[in-house]
Amino acid sequence: MTLDLTTDKDTGVAVVTLNRPDRLNAIDLTTTAQLHDAWRELRFDDSVRAVVLTGAGERAFCTGIDRDSVVPQPNSPYMTDDPLLRIGPKANDLWKPVIAAVRGMACGGAFYLLGESDFLIADPTATFFDPHTTYGMVSAYESVLMAQRMPYGEAARMALMGTAERISAQRAYDIGLVSELTEPGGALAAATECATVIAGYPTEAVQGTVRALWAAREGAVAQGFAQAPHLVALGNLPGDRQAELFAGRRGGTFRLR
Repeated sequence: MTLDLTTDKDTGVAVVTLNRPDRLNAIDLTTTAQLHDAWRELRFDDSVRAVVLTGAGERAFCTGIDRDSVVPQPNSPYMTDDPLLRIGPKANDLWKPVIAAVRGMACGGAFYLLGESDFLIADPTATFFDPHTTYGMVSAYESVLMAQRMPYGEAARMALMGTAERISAQRAYDIGLVSELTEPGGALAAATECATVIAGYPTEAVQGTVRALWAAREGAVAQGFAQAPHLVALGNLPGDRQAELFAGRRGGTFRLR
């Protein structure tokens, strides 16, 4: 399994863990299917009233789609398959609160998950960046989601600066992307504590509030997503050129701000 799902019947809290630490919790096609199944399972489990989402290991929460994954595409610019579009809780009609606990890197496709979490808690090792432009790809879906979570200028800078910069945990907290900054290694415990409190409240009121909060954002997300396939088709470099740029990357040459 590339995904772990544990539930505590006493507290009403489930923990969903991306479990590919050797791949920096990058999401392959197996993981996309398991995420979809996990969210759908949690919809029907009335003993679970709040969820924590995290990544295994110390190096990364998630680094987006695994570049070794082969995603077959229809031979048409009007039908592009993005396997990450169905990995988030809201995309699977889960209206139970989801709190993300972030440790290490969170980048690229990780924002499909963070963008559909209700709030984020991070430890000091957390960093956030969007590598798309560096490798000749349009940041479309990711930018739409993060523009709802961050001040526009911060979202734009992260998307456009690519791998040249990373947002530190402190900066993420300062701009409101992260709601709490914990001691090292403390994000999961803090997120679980919050989830336990929320799980103790009347279920209908909590889920109605989650639905209301998302309603305030989903119109903008839907409009942005409607444009995304065309922008990706127009702006992405051919796959072999993307791979060439990715293979030529240089580690450690970024600014942390």
